[in-house]
Amino acid sequence: MNLAYIPSPSTGVVHLGPIPLRGYAFCIIIGVFVAVWLGNKRWIARGGKPGTVADIAVWAVPFGLVGGRLYHVITDYQLYFGEGRNWVDAFKIWEGGLGIWGAIALGAVGAWIGCRLRGIPLPAWADALAPGIALAQACGRWGNWFNQELYGRATDLPWAVEISDGPNRVAGTYHPTFLYESLWCLGVAALVIWADRRFKLGHGRAFALYVAAYCVGRGWIEYMRVDEAHHILGVRLNVWTSIVVFILAVVYLVLSAKLRPGREEVVEPDRGPAASDPATKDGAQDGAQQDGAEDGAEDGAAAAKDPADGESGPKNEAGAGDATEDAVPADSEAPKTAKKL
Repeated sequence: MNLAYIPSPSTGVVHLGPIPLRGYAFCIIIGVFVAVWLGNKRWIARGGKPGTVADIAVWAVPFGLVGGRLYHVITDYQLYFGEGRNWVDAFKIWEGGLGIWGAIALGAVGAWIGCRLRGIPLPAWADALAPGIALAQACGRWGNWFNQELYGRATDLPWAVEISDGPNRVAGTYHPTFLYESLWCLGVAALVIWADRRFKLGHGRAFALYVAAYCVGRGWIEYMRVDEAHHILGVRLNVWTSIVVFILAVVYLVLSAKLRPGREEVVEPDRGPAASDPATKDGAQDGAQQDGAEDGAEDGAAAAKDPADGESGPKNEAGAGDATEDAVPADSEAPKTAKKL
């Protein structure tokens, strides 16, 4: 009998009238807000504009949610398409099941679209958001606690999590792998912030460091989990994924440091309102064209009045002749006066 343990919620949903409020969804939403808040502060510190991180997150977050769900459904298809299963459950994201690898991969596609629209480099934006993503994962893992899922092997440690009887689970106390990963993600966020300040990481290297550090923790935490998963050569699929992604992140860190050392000097060029606002830009072009036309008209009028212009003679012969006659005596008188003096 355990004298101390972490109790699990009796339910993961609270009904506000007809509206269900789910703990899993709250954890995800809180994580997104934390990531955007910290990312915005880091982006401004790098010389970016306020609000840019949130504008790009509008693209990245939906893509990330879809990618995370797709990865989970594909890698655990037996939970939804196996015998006696209902494929409709694949759409019930509130019941849990988001794969971080799919979320990062497809979320990066959405972020790339947002960065292209704003004319900023994706690696710089990813560097600013990297520790915030780790904090978002730390918050999101508590959604597994609300759903009583993704726990580890049975244990009688004082920090064990209590699991009640339910579908695909047996009552008992188990390793709280959700807590382990949450704490690990907090450490990853701290590591990235420290390394970024110490070494001035740029060109996506802060993000690569986050990926590599997270993979290390995810690898050993996966070994503790007892939920159903596919195995390759006796090793869980997510462990293999962690190994491959870790190697790719380290290779990127090394090559990027050699090919593009230092940090970006400008992360968000100041294009000004005329460049960013199509209506203003068109108006400026029209104004420039109108000014050019007016300048041309003034030049033409001046040319018509100038007697030195040969083309103006035929248009106003009398005026040109009078001006010439009046000018000659004055020019001829000047030397005579000089001689008298």
